[in-house]
Amino acid sequence: MLSHRNINELVDRYISTSFSVAKRAENLVKCQIGDDLTNDQHYMLRYIYKAQECTSTELADVFEVKRSAITAIINRLWEKGLIERTRDEKDRRVVYLSLTKNGAELFARTEERIYKLVESLIKKFDQKEIEQFMETYEKLDRVLLESKYKQEE
Repeated sequence: MLSHRNINELVDRYISTSFSVAKRAENLVKCQIGDDLTNDQHYMLRYIYKAQECTSTELADVFEVKRSAITAIINRLWEKGLIERTRDEKDRRVVYLSLTKNGAELFARTEERIYKLVESLIKKFDQKEIEQFMETYEKLDRVLLESKYKQEE
């Protein structure tokens, strides 16, 4: 059983490592994206690309931010000609977002650079380490999601 001192040490290690990894990874990804997009804009394009079509409300839910934050990002992507807005013919209040040809091409270029980056990092680990890490990381994601839902109850 873990002592209070061991738990404190683990919490401190987790917080320090989590901060360091997140910042370094974010900066590495930003270097691959370049000046064309922010990291958040890239993540939005990635989601829209995979969904093919979505609404800003859906994006706000997925990214767990207010609709006003999504609106600002979507407006910038639209101004850059990377996404298009299409009104629902049955309910004009609903606006669907999808990538333009330019948006899909920019996303593909940045995604390819990010894949190469991640591949270069993954190659520093053996197969067992990678699988164990991914299983643990996915478990952490599930635990955090469960904790979110418990807080909302």
